[in-house]
Amino acid sequence: MGHLVTYSNMNFPAPLAAMGFLAACAGTLLAVCALLAAAFVGKRKIAQLTLSIMAFGALAYLVLLLGFSLISHDHLLAQGQEKYFCEIDCHLAYSVIDIKQQPNGTNTRYIVTLKTRFDETTISPSRPRNAPLVPSPRTVELMDSTGIRYLPAETTGTPLSTSLIPNSSYTTELNFNVPASAKGLRLLITTTPEWPDRVVIGDENSWLHKKTYFAL
Repeated sequence: MGHLVTYSNMNFPAPLAAMGFLAACAGTLLAVCALLAAAFVGKRKIAQLTLSIMAFGALAYLVLLLGFSLISHDHLLAQGQEKYFCEIDCHLAYSVIDIKQQPNGTNTRYIVTLKTRFDETTISPSRPRNAPLVPSPRTVELMDSTGIRYLPAETTGTPLSTSLIPNSSYTTELNFNVPASAKGLRLLITTTPEWPDRVVIGDENSWLHKKTYFAL
């Protein structure tokens, strides 16, 4: 039997990544409070111990953060292959199901049909089986071989922010105007970056992390 490969925006378990980030924030806050208390009562040894613990914790987190980024790989998915996005207690799967090209002066118009699917097999036991899910904000862009990015000129069909119930799906058409000379085009779908993503272990938006693209 073949091995089914799943492509995701994470290469570290999302619940653990979220708990690790929250634990790091809570630990930093507690350590700062301990430092202030030690300074107030003049306990230099306690302050030095607290600083040592903070430095060790920060180093361990940084090693994990950069380590999972450095072992990540770029992937290029073919039409119909799915990229999963973890929503902590369930997953959404995105795939390109159709691509059309139309000459548009000195540009080429690409019409990309994107399918969004709520995979009911990924629901955690603690989540109600029929609860709807509002997707996290997504950024969709085309990239060429030189790294130039192109945002959609028009979006039709079902908006990517539309909620889904388990085992449901919808399609969205994304229209891009790209110079006819552009080569090596690939579609990138990511969670719209916010500052915590940059420091969440294994997140595709974290520092130096590779990406999963869709081939055009």
